[in-house]
Amino acid sequence: MLILSLLILVLAAACVLAVRGVRADASAEAEPLTIPEALFAPQSLEGVLCAQLMDGEITRRQYVRSMAGIAARDEERHPLTVPGYDD
Repeated sequence: MLILSLLILVLAAACVLAVRGVRADASAEAEPLTIPEALFAPQSLEGVLCAQLMDGEITRRQYVRSMAGIAARDEERHPLTVPGYDD
């Protein structure tokens, strides 16, 4: 029982020291994090349409019509087939 108690105290002390070290590292002066704008740029046609809709460049109706066109084109290029299901 004594050994278990000592082990718990040692582990608790190690945790306290580790947390203090992390806090000391975090409080040190560091240059601010800069995130490039290209990271937030749309990566697909759907993303471009969504960004245009959010910015008010296109209406909701134009967005829905464009997305329907994209879906139709995708269905034509890559038709969905279910294995084991024949018409």
